[in-house]
Amino acid sequence: MSVFPAAHLTDMRFVISSLLIVLLLIFAFSVEPTTTTARAIVVNPQTGGGQKQQPTTRPTPAPQDRDEQETIFINIVRLYVTVLDKKKQPVPGLTASDFLIFEDKKPQTIDTFSSEFEKLPVYIGVLMDTSSSTAGKFKFSQEAAMNFIHTVVRLRKDKVAFVTFDDGIKLHQDFTDKLDLLDRAVYSVKKPGSQTALYDAIWQFCDEKMRGVGSTRRALVVITDGDDTYSRARLRDAIDIAQRTETTIFAISTKAGFAGTVPGVEAGQVADRGDRDLEKLCEETGGQAFFTGDFLALERSFTKIAKELRSQYTVTYKPTNKTYDGKFRKVEVKLAAGRDGLKVRTKDGYTAINDTVR
Repeated sequence: MSVFPAAHLTDMRFVISSLLIVLLLIFAFSVEPTTTTARAIVVNPQTGGGQKQQPTTRPTPAPQDRDEQETIFINIVRLYVTVLDKKKQPVPGLTASDFLIFEDKKPQTIDTFSSEFEKLPVYIGVLMDTSSSTAGKFKFSQEAAMNFIHTVVRLRKDKVAFVTFDDGIKLHQDFTDKLDLLDRAVYSVKKPGSQTALYDAIWQFCDEKMRGVGSTRRALVVITDGDDTYSRARLRDAIDIAQRTETTIFAISTKAGFAGTVPGVEAGQVADRGDRDLEKLCEETGGQAFFTGDFLALERSFTKIAKELRSQYTVTYKPTNKTYDGKFRKVEVKLAAGRDGLKVRTKDGYTAINDTVR
């Protein structure tokens, strides 16, 4: 038997239903509308077509989002500096007070300085041109590569990787200090390809290999005739990636083969555009180009490279311009008063983007 009369039960059901409806309406209007971001264009891989989704209005960022967008990252620029005397021999014994650093003509404060040349290992990439234009100098290139490796590399300390490039790029031996593996890799190359993708090879090797070698020095030795005919990358791209990965580039021109010394940097002049581009590639990354086809002169070139790699000063600074604006920053390293007659060589700048090496 019901406690409440039937009429009262009907009234109560009405009241309860009304309250539920009111509560549902209150809940619906109290929830904030969900904001969605713009959708990408979905492309059918078979037809290449697609339907464009209508983008919605971008949400106003919360205060913490604004703070994250305005975060300023402090970049550290590392320079490997070579100082040569009038006889082009490395100059040891300098200190931080002997160096003046300028970025876009504005003086910078040296953060760290090191002259402990022998302690850090060197990671070296040897890139050999195997395009059709080098076919007559194939053996010369192989001998040059192995002579360089045996002259420059310190066993159980430095590491070398060997790569060939023509219309393709091939890693024959990853970084190692084992000369037998490098010897096998160099002499396993049997025939040349067709085109010359010099800048692509430099860009790919620096980007994929030089980033992750740790706190050490990086150098690239390119054995080529200097004429790029196939790359998607440009000369500026190759210079830029080398500067960003702190890689010093040296080049050995094979243009003369065994014919003897050809006009070039050693003789105070450059023969053609390929030579000029090779020279520019090296100078703007802190290295040097050698133009010779004589083995005796070639060995002297290797000895010079070895001495330079063993005598580079390491200088770092935090730029006064702390924004990553994507612009090129011109870097100049000068010597303080009383150090006249010496030549300083390092990379000539870098592009200010958020890009780091490990």
